[in-house]
Amino acid sequence: MATCAFSRLPGFSGKFPRSQLARTFCPYSQSLSFSSYGRKFPESICRLLRVRAEVPASSINSSTNNSSGENIKILVIGGGGREHAICYGLQSSSTCSAVFCAPGNPGIAAAGDATCIPDLDINTSSCVVSFCQEHGIGLVVVGPEAPLVAGLVDDLQAAGIVTFGPSSKAAALEGSKDFMKKLCTKYNIPTAEYRSFTDADDAKSYIREIGTPVVVKADGLAAGKGVIIAMTLDDAFDAVDSMLVDRAFGAAGGLIIVEEFLDGEEVSFFALVDGEYAVPLASAQDHKRVGDGDTGPNTGGMGAYSPAPLLTSELEDLVMNTIILPTVKGMEKEGCKFVGVLYAGLILDKRTQMPKLLEYNVRFGDPECQVLIPRLQSDLASTLLAACKGELRKVSLSWSNEAALVVVLASEGYPGKYKKGTTIGNLEKAEAAVPGTKIFHAGTGLDSHGNVIATGGRVLGVTALGRNIVEAQKRAYQAVDQIHWPDGFCRRDIGWRAVSHLQEHEKAVLE
Repeated sequence: MATCAFSRLPGFSGKFPRSQLARTFCPYSQSLSFSSYGRKFPESICRLLRVRAEVPASSINSSTNNSSGENIKILVIGGGGREHAICYGLQSSSTCSAVFCAPGNPGIAAAGDATCIPDLDINTSSCVVSFCQEHGIGLVVVGPEAPLVAGLVDDLQAAGIVTFGPSSKAAALEGSKDFMKKLCTKYNIPTAEYRSFTDADDAKSYIREIGTPVVVKADGLAAGKGVIIAMTLDDAFDAVDSMLVDRAFGAAGGLIIVEEFLDGEEVSFFALVDGEYAVPLASAQDHKRVGDGDTGPNTGGMGAYSPAPLLTSELEDLVMNTIILPTVKGMEKEGCKFVGVLYAGLILDKRTQMPKLLEYNVRFGDPECQVLIPRLQSDLASTLLAACKGELRKVSLSWSNEAALVVVLASEGYPGKYKKGTTIGNLEKAEAAVPGTKIFHAGTGLDSHGNVIATGGRVLGVTALGRNIVEAQKRAYQAVDQIHWPDGFCRRDIGWRAVSHLQEHEKAVLE
């Protein structure tokens, strides 16, 4: 049986100033366990305990559910760039009194965007439920896909805790590409032609029949790496063998999807869903390939920008009516009503000039979230609560007219084997040096000396706002160039499609 020690921890009533909690408590989280402090506490912890002593006891046992939606405490599940951006958006919400993030990361802590809880076992629902009940959490926002597919939302809701995110059954839209494809077929949602296979020889026979290029996908979750675009038969056969024979993606690749290759420009489309109604978010476009010019293997995303010129208002209406709303209605008919974020990876098919669905994610995209949240002017907490309560018809979202662009800094070698533990410097100065810039942490930690180190493949997201995409791009790279990290790399052309589109438009106006 899992032990959930957080219900006995001092200092988590949610009534402390968030900046003080984050800056004094979290920096020790990477090297010390909350349950194993010796008799002598660090001075920062002593300061925290002194603040704790001033909190009225009546504030500790506040109600888990706040029907008015005001002054609620929010727990964000996850510790990547997406979750950092969500915390950043929530901490400025007028309806939110405190933001916690489990496990969080050093960047979230240092910026005061949330109080990090690194030792909360987010993979054990009972521990998360216990924490929420003990500390009066009024809303849980689940960031990553794995806890969603595993059923964390189901367990939290069963305990009466309001949670933003789909149930395990509904999360199958991302957890199983075969499920998604079958839904598309049943409800006439435009997508690429496909077949599913568990036998490598059968898959290869089908590939010979349809020819290349072809797309081979692992059915389950593969951390953004389970999609291979094969340009030759040999590449396609290797992809099949790697998934079905060598089990490169474990159980996620026990079933594969082989689908037709669609040529066209890709765009990300996001919509908030309350089970019956959907509200589109601002447009965004990401860069999946690791190298400049969209070359090299696919990644989890090397950068993104918003708005995306490709996604016109006419195209948005078309996507809502032919893809998003049929999905929402289809999921309800299938007995797995969807509540949360629908993230549709779309392609504007060159052959038909129509949008087609490539894949669904069931959460905010990463890194797209890092350009959407900075542009959102509506109250994020109130909006997410409206989705949970089935009240999105009352919501009208407001967005900044500024453009946003994020450049992802990754560890050398990513998306293959990469080195961990390398030191990153000058982050605070880099953020302060360029107007309109925010650095979101993804795969970072702290060493024994308090230095920020890389712990993952995608490590930082440098986001900048600007009057247009050209200015946002310029600012983002100015900040990138201020960061000291010899062992990291980034693409140098994030936003090139949007920049070209703007330059062509300005040229046409001048002519």
